[in-house]
Amino acid sequence: MRRVLRLLRQERGYSLVELLTVMVIMSVVLGGLTQLFVSGSNAEVDMNRRFQAQQAARVAMDRLRRDIHCSSAAVPPTATPPAASTVLTLTDPCVSGGYVSWCTVSSVGPGGATWYSLYRKLAATCDNTGSDYADSLVNPSGNVFTYAQQSTSSLSSVAVDVQVNLKPSLAQSTYKLDDTIVLRNSSRTCVTSSPTTFASPNPPCP
Repeated sequence: MRRVLRLLRQERGYSLVELLTVMVIMSVVLGGLTQLFVSGSNAEVDMNRRFQAQQAARVAMDRLRRDIHCSSAAVPPTATPPAASTVLTLTDPCVSGGYVSWCTVSSVGPGGATWYSLYRKLAATCDNTGSDYADSLVNPSGNVFTYAQQSTSSLSSVAVDVQVNLKPSLAQSTYKLDDTIVLRNSSRTCVTSSPTTFASPNPPCP
């Protein structure tokens, strides 16, 4: 009993070794928790960015579909700025001036990768002064449009291929939207003098 009372009266603290051991254990635990929270936060930010990029691509595709459906033909752009990688100019009676153009303009993405932005402009040519509809496009050489002229057996059409990827180094993360859109107001006539920027009549004229 006396021994117990004597031990209780003593005011001995922790040794330096004990303190260091506790601090190391706490550092390991807190470091793991911090890493967990940081990873979760980064994943949420990345998911939000992906969603916004994909949503922008869907909005651009919807706007493109309306422009192409209302157009009667695709014509060569009056000028192709060096910054524009691909240009699609449509004769569109639905807009003032009668022309609407779409183009992709290159930019530098993460890690030095080449990105493209999709622009729309109410003019016979297109550049980065138009409305920016979509970013983070990773199409090879920025090629988004493939135009097929009308013939006696089919209306003209535009094949649209939009590929979005915020991390170009991860090919599996590419979000792709593609569609072949018919120019409803085009006529079933044979066009033999096709501009070099457009495809030959497909199917061929008889």
